[in-house]
Amino acid sequence: MSRKHPIIAVTGSSGAGTSTVKNALQHIFNRVGARAAFVEGDSFHRFDRKQMKKEIAKAKKEGRNLSHFGPGGNIFDKQLELFRSYGTDGTGQYRHYIHNEEEAAEYGSPPGTFTEWEQVPTHTDLLFYEGLHGGVVDGEINMANEVDLLIGVCPTINLEWVQKINRDTAERGYQPKDVMDTIYRRMFDYMHYILPQFAQTHINFQRIPLTDTSNPFFVENIPTLDQSLVMIHFLKPKPDVEYKLNLKGLIEGATLTGFNTLVIPGGKMMYAMELILTERIKEIMKMRGHLDDG
Repeated sequence: MSRKHPIIAVTGSSGAGTSTVKNALQHIFNRVGARAAFVEGDSFHRFDRKQMKKEIAKAKKEGRNLSHFGPGGNIFDKQLELFRSYGTDGTGQYRHYIHNEEEAAEYGSPPGTFTEWEQVPTHTDLLFYEGLHGGVVDGEINMANEVDLLIGVCPTINLEWVQKINRDTAERGYQPKDVMDTIYRRMFDYMHYILPQFAQTHINFQRIPLTDTSNPFFVENIPTLDQSLVMIHFLKPKPDVEYKLNLKGLIEGATLTGFNTLVIPGGKMMYAMELILTERIKEIMKMRGHLDDG
């Protein structure tokens, strides 16, 4: 963790909805004048798309587990190197993973490949990571120790699967069976490398659907925010009673369901994120000497 070169990370599984938090944070950065170096977790995958397919087939033949959720599919040491380097002096190397034709046109390489490694932009106020492993712990790898604000996005698991199935079939051309196979193959790594991160976070946002998602493979539409509740769990620092009551009063329909847990209507999710996370980011910027107490 670094007072002068802080790191903010949004972590969550594939299909969890981390991009929603990413959008909220980008609005906050713009509003408070924070210059962020943005890094996607996909850029630390070990293999490009074609290589990964070959490696998965090889692992299956050998009876090994391999997925993008675990260390076999990622270069955790390279991500940790970036976090430590940025935290020390605001430098480090990153790259981009090219997801689609639109990004291919922007970066000049085919979808499913990586750009070359490059230095993060200079003169930034913070590093902003969004991906699968913002707080992963694996042996001597401890990403959570390097992060100043770690935000978890963890919808109920059936909703997570609904969102992944919808995205992968509608946007990436996969068949439902292919997505089911991927979910099954990733389960060991999900349990050992994704779930434990949510005990390391500073705050978790968990969306709970109010529609029937009991069989995710038969749900045609992703539940909307208005068809959901959002549970906000503060892990660290623990908020005082005055803060929680004030927050409850500012968000219509909010309910305190535990000492550090607030439940809000899903439609208030972005508003709540901006209320809560703006204050956290202002504190980080103050530590850098960029904001006064006013």
